[in-house]
Amino acid sequence: MSWIDDPAFTADAPFGPQTLPYGVLPGGVAVRVGNQALLLRGLALGERLAPLVATGSLDALLAAGRPVWSELRARLVEIVSSASAPRGAELVALDGAVLPFTVADYVDFYSSRHHAENVGRIFRPDGEALVPNWTHMPIGYHGRAGTVVVSGTPIVRPHGQRRSSSGPVFGPTGRLDIEAEVGFVCGGPVASRLTPSQAADHVFGVALVNDWSARDIQAWEYQPLGPFLGKSFGTSISAWITPLEAFAVARVSPPPLGNDVLPYLVEERSWGLDIDIEVEWNGTVVSRPPFREMSWTFAQQLAHLSVNGATVRPGDLIASGTVSGPARDERGSFLELSWGGKEPVALGGGERTFLEDGDTVRITATAPGEGGSVVGLAEVVGTIAPADERLGVGQT
Repeated sequence: MSWIDDPAFTADAPFGPQTLPYGVLPGGVAVRVGNQALLLRGLALGERLAPLVATGSLDALLAAGRPVWSELRARLVEIVSSASAPRGAELVALDGAVLPFTVADYVDFYSSRHHAENVGRIFRPDGEALVPNWTHMPIGYHGRAGTVVVSGTPIVRPHGQRRSSSGPVFGPTGRLDIEAEVGFVCGGPVASRLTPSQAADHVFGVALVNDWSARDIQAWEYQPLGPFLGKSFGTSISAWITPLEAFAVARVSPPPLGNDVLPYLVEERSWGLDIDIEVEWNGTVVSRPPFREMSWTFAQQLAHLSVNGATVRPGDLIASGTVSGPARDERGSFLELSWGGKEPVALGGGERTFLEDGDTVRITATAPGEGGSVVGLAEVVGTIAPADERLGVGQT
């Protein structure tokens, strides 16, 4: 029996004592307990742990490293599982959550074979669906850390260049899309040339990500160097970061690549994760992408990212890339769901292809936990705001 009186704080609910995700509220660093949050500033955590959660950010905790993360989690499990409230405990509402850490670098990967093949067929109908390097290394690109925003932040429709029959034109995107992804928040000592077995010590936790995409801008600009303005205007992340330790029993092996990988990418035990994702478009569930179908794991991604000497540091965010499964209702982007706009999606009594102003997308997810429990990943939500009319000068 826990002193926390909340029907959503049980092992068969996503945010019970088996989950305890970290976030930052107006009152400071907190862990989510059901539909409430427990502030950490007033708890008796000891001289080593208390200063790490005394500020309005997770930055100090991220830098502390795996042994400290494990120690704090064990202490918090003890506190929330107690029959009586500890001295200094304060439960607060979930309202007002902010971006919980300073995003250092942001890398977006491309790890779903189903997504990569779908996009290849849509963008390159006369070419190979999958490029030759895809099964040999995790493909990714560096994004904009400065436009990573917390769940609930409105997404302004971006401007950019688009292709037309008479040449490039400028204006708001007409093909605004989502990418349902899973993100991994890094921490621990600054390091490079990580092996896959070392990678877990540099991942603090897991969060849902929506990497918003302007498909018409992307299609014009992405060759030969890849995504740029079509991706850099906004990336939403959950307000609550679920500790990696909560996913201990959710580990699975990814689907086979069909070829051997080079030694630096070989995992002793795979870090594929059995996460079920759900995508809502204006309140209607349109897709349920299975993360277990991803071909590359975060451990391989970090090994590849750092093999050339690049560093992994506290606050780095790596995202999986769009999560898609083999079925149509498992596709993690509207580009795929509508097959490039050719096959509209039934929504609200009508048919739709891409996002319109005022649309809201909500992504949620769960994973199996210990003893048959359910581990939750906090929602990531965004609503589309109209394009900034001040940018309309000279647009076509």
